[in-house]
Amino acid sequence: MNGNPLYHWIALAVSTALTLPLPVAILAGWTPPWMRKRQAGMRLRAYGLLCIYALMLVNGLPRIADASIETVMAFMNVGFGFIAAAAVLFLLAERRDSAARAVGPVEPREG
Repeated sequence: MNGNPLYHWIALAVSTALTLPLPVAILAGWTPPWMRKRQAGMRLRAYGLLCIYALMLVNGLPRIADASIETVMAFMNVGFGFIAAAAVLFLLAERRDSAARAVGPVEPREG
């Protein structure tokens, strides 16, 4: 019903390799060079990216387990919550950045 689980494993592995390293590095204290001027909301952005990764997990794992359609749909509905949480976190990050720009320039952290 859910297709070949190999395809879902491949998609999950690719999404893990592409999505997970950046928010983990940001939460560990590293700031990407292209975002050094917007540091006020970095942690919120990292949590938003983790919500997107959680969405991928929530949509992929029931299909890998060949769950029933009801279970897949329930997990998809949980995924909508992660989408909404990510959107709110990204908006809060932008709001925090704009408030920091209004106060004054922020120097990039060393290291």
